[in-house]
Amino acid sequence: MPSLFDPIQLGAVTAANRVLMAPLTRGRATKEHVPTPIMADYYAQRATSGLIISEATGISREGLGWPFAPGLWSDEQAQAWVPVTAAVHAAGGKIFAQIWHMGRVVHSSYNDGAAPVSASATTAPGKAHTYVGRHPYDTARPLELAEIPRLIDDYARATRNAIAAGFDGVQIHAANGYLIDQFLRDGSNHRSDAYGGAPENRIRLLREVTERVAAIAGADRTAVRLSPNGDSQGVDDSDAPSVFVPAARALAEIGIAFLELREPGPEGTFGRTDVPRQSPAIRQVFGNPLVLNSDYLSAEQAQVAIDSGVADAISFGRTFLANPDLPARLRAGAPLNTDVMATWYSQGAEGYTDYPALEAVPG
Repeated sequence: MPSLFDPIQLGAVTAANRVLMAPLTRGRATKEHVPTPIMADYYAQRATSGLIISEATGISREGLGWPFAPGLWSDEQAQAWVPVTAAVHAAGGKIFAQIWHMGRVVHSSYNDGAAPVSASATTAPGKAHTYVGRHPYDTARPLELAEIPRLIDDYARATRNAIAAGFDGVQIHAANGYLIDQFLRDGSNHRSDAYGGAPENRIRLLREVTERVAAIAGADRTAVRLSPNGDSQGVDDSDAPSVFVPAARALAEIGIAFLELREPGPEGTFGRTDVPRQSPAIRQVFGNPLVLNSDYLSAEQAQVAIDSGVADAISFGRTFLANPDLPARLRAGAPLNTDVMATWYSQGAEGYTDYPALEAVPG
């Protein structure tokens, strides 16, 4: 079996190791969702990852509802990403853009009072993060059939902008209770048209978006993230294998570069679930690299997943927040810096670019 530190081919991209950086929302863009110079420093610090998957990045104003998160729908945003990708490449790294539509978890305050869109008229639990504090989510309006082509065009535009900005590829965010996940699962998709009902219909939007993105970026520079287990932001399914295994099979037929699965366990974060993990069944239908994610905290944990034959690589999330040189630390068995939750989404360098690398740690 390969080591966590062996190279891996991810479609068109040769990754130097199998320690991938998972997408991590950090809130350091402008209020207009334009990337800022400090983001180039942050990502370049983490360029020893086999592949960086960027923070979730909005495909449209309609689809972005997180304070100071970046976008990729305008020329200004795309140009502001250029120094970021250039810095990563200068440091020897590779980076994919994760493209994102949040669906029903976009608060109406982001869109001049307009209701968010989703598969059906449902409401996310809890409260939204807005520029003026936390507020209950709005009830979404169902996307009309006539709007689906426009939505897919938004994914296409973001993909073109990502490639123009120098990203090595794109990952479609289809996990964590966001728009595509809202279409995939029967707990949030109550439609009776071609995008609802049977699993093959609920998979349709994922397949069409992926086909369009792959036609622009190339299938070998296209990836997808799924969360094929229990509840995530109120989005769930009564029979997860019936939708996620066929979804993975459809993605395999498109020939995407890799598939990332977010699989938190009962004690996991952001979507705890005691539903059995779907990755072994998905492994049977998806032959290209399969990347597992969620709460991996050590090289030993990650190597066990690779040795099992289910995972080809592991994407590390919160451990990359405070450890810019995470691959070196894992290889050396060195202690990890502890991240500070209060600065996860704050503005500025504190808790962002000021975590020390291993050689800078005293002693």
